[in-house]
Amino acid sequence: MGSAFGFALMGMFVRLADDFGEAIPFTQKSFFRNIVAVVVAGVVFARMCGRAGARPSREERGSVALPRDRMPWWPLVWRSVFGTIGIFGNFYALSHIPLGDACMLNKLSPFSAVVASWLLLGERVTVRQGIAVVVAFVGAMFVVKPGFALAGETVAALAGLAGGIAAGLAYTCVRRLGILKVEPSFIVLFFSGFSTLVTLPFLLFDYHPMTWTQVAILFGAGVSATAGQFGITAAYRLAQPRELAVYDYTNVVFAALLGFAVFGQVPDAFSWIGIAIIVAMGVWMNSRARR
Repeated sequence: MGSAFGFALMGMFVRLADDFGEAIPFTQKSFFRNIVAVVVAGVVFARMCGRAGARPSREERGSVALPRDRMPWWPLVWRSVFGTIGIFGNFYALSHIPLGDACMLNKLSPFSAVVASWLLLGERVTVRQGIAVVVAFVGAMFVVKPGFALAGETVAALAGLAGGIAAGLAYTCVRRLGILKVEPSFIVLFFSGFSTLVTLPFLLFDYHPMTWTQVAILFGAGVSATAGQFGITAAYRLAQPRELAVYDYTNVVFAALLGFAVFGQVPDAFSWIGIAIIVAMGVWMNSRARR
């Protein structure tokens, strides 16, 4: 739930930044979101390496820093590629559609993670989970409203949908890295560094001047996203994706409350139907797992 609140705060900051100056491209927002995570994860990883020779604490025994020649680079690369696509899709959606709708589309990630964990990791998917994935997609269509929204809003909604699916694939890679006992701070550092490098050319060739207020807001987005990233990385390392959806969906509640309190945004009837369907499927899919 801490991770869910962190990502909801990040979404609020990303959307809020455009209200205090010139509209900022989503790639520029992504850069500042990632550069904060690079610094924080780098400090944490450096401290972890500094204690490498000491006896590990009880909390640290669940992960190890693998030698370079044993590091599973391909899962790290794919985690970073899918994670970057997820950020781009989410940030583009956050800049064009209501906060609650954008966050809800991003919450398709648990369902895509269930499918990916079945295909790539061999983790069992029950009939209940398969039905939930299909019905959740129908719910997403209520939020996207293809054919009913303006063209620009439809593109933004589809970008959010793609971002949610990509995020689920990224979390599946995190799950794999957790099974291999890769240090969480290194996972966050590698991903954030990769995303920063991808967004750097956009920043250099299409930089939009920002006010100091916008800089402070994007710094807040980076801090909240970093907190959420550490939380979600720890969660997917320790538990199967199907076990996390119920807790992940508290992000929807936080995002809706922040969207109403800060922006006065109230989802329309179709969006509420879609949100209800997806949340209901998340609860239903996980209810048997908790018994």
